[in-house]
Amino acid sequence: MKCTDATQVLAFRPMPLLTLADLDQRLHSLKALPIHRGRVLRAWLNGKALGAGPRHQAQENFLPLSVRNGLPALSEALDAVAQIHSQHPGADDSVRLLVKMADGQMIESVLLPRDALCVSTQVGCAVGCRFCMTGKSGLIRQVSSLEIVAQVVLARRLRPVKKVVFMGMGEPAHNLDNVLEAIDLLGTEGGIGHKNLVFSTVGDRRVFELLPQQRVRPALALSLHTTKSDLREHLLPRAPKISPQELLELGEEYARKTGYPIQYQWTLLKGINDGQDELDEILRLFKGKYALLNVIPFNSLEGTGLEAGNGVSYERPDAERIREIVKYLHSRYVLTKVRNSAGQDVDGGCGQLRARAEGAAQRVDMRRLRDTRTVPATPASSS
Repeated sequence: MKCTDATQVLAFRPMPLLTLADLDQRLHSLKALPIHRGRVLRAWLNGKALGAGPRHQAQENFLPLSVRNGLPALSEALDAVAQIHSQHPGADDSVRLLVKMADGQMIESVLLPRDALCVSTQVGCAVGCRFCMTGKSGLIRQVSSLEIVAQVVLARRLRPVKKVVFMGMGEPAHNLDNVLEAIDLLGTEGGIGHKNLVFSTVGDRRVFELLPQQRVRPALALSLHTTKSDLREHLLPRAPKISPQELLELGEEYARKTGYPIQYQWTLLKGINDGQDELDEILRLFKGKYALLNVIPFNSLEGTGLEAGNGVSYERPDAERIREIVKYLHSRYVLTKVRNSAGQDVDGGCGQLRARAEGAAQRVDMRRLRDTRTVPATPASSS
């Protein structure tokens, strides 16, 4: 009987929540109507208790009994999706969050100044950008739609979030279904303006086909990094083969459809893509485009192992050269902004915090293994 009872208990234990579809199914099983679903989702998305509703109103006034009874278990299941493993405040008012998911994998989110949040969409990344720490580990797994949204929920429990940029670990275009699901929920029940949801990608033709068809059409940030096709293929070895000129043409078409300017990302690498020839080609490509250029000086941290080849490490140009580049482009009507990576003083470059945590865990594991080999065996008791 005891074995049978235990089996029955396990059989009725709710399955873990993995996707937004699982969450919808759980609410449906509680007999939640669309209006109840909306109330529960809005409460969760704003980092509040699931039963939170209009001020000074008791739950029984806006949620049926079946839903109210199911909220404690649902809240527990949602809390298990992702948790903050550690927080790392930066001197620039950013806070880098190391987020641990239910299976133990870790991703990074970054609370940015002016109520913004950068979220991750993959554990690792398959693109393998040569100047990015995340790409060194390769792709480990996708981040589910629920895990993406959970990063926003965790951040909102710390401070307001009014803008979400999909620029953390991973390539959003390689996890398109989950990312679009998350964007749709954040742009509706999550209360975030559509242009304050920023989809960042190295460029994938499916993105340009699907984004205009969505109910929530996010702003777009495209990784350009150079005007030279061969250099771009070298820097982004497993990105789709799209030339810089075609990338700007695809971006321009989306900009005209949505009314949002395209943000082009340019990681500035000393002696590689900071020359006058690049600047002059930028002027040609950007002429007449509804666009802005985000210049991101390379986050030079010791021990990254990110090399340009021939034993030469990537470096950022000096401050004077960065000012010259911005001044030159501005004076010729290319809107250019310098975007330093948030949290540089806390290993804030994409994937660096996770790499440090993983490295620490490996060192602990190796130390434990070494200790088990060196500690002499305890003599068996004679009693």
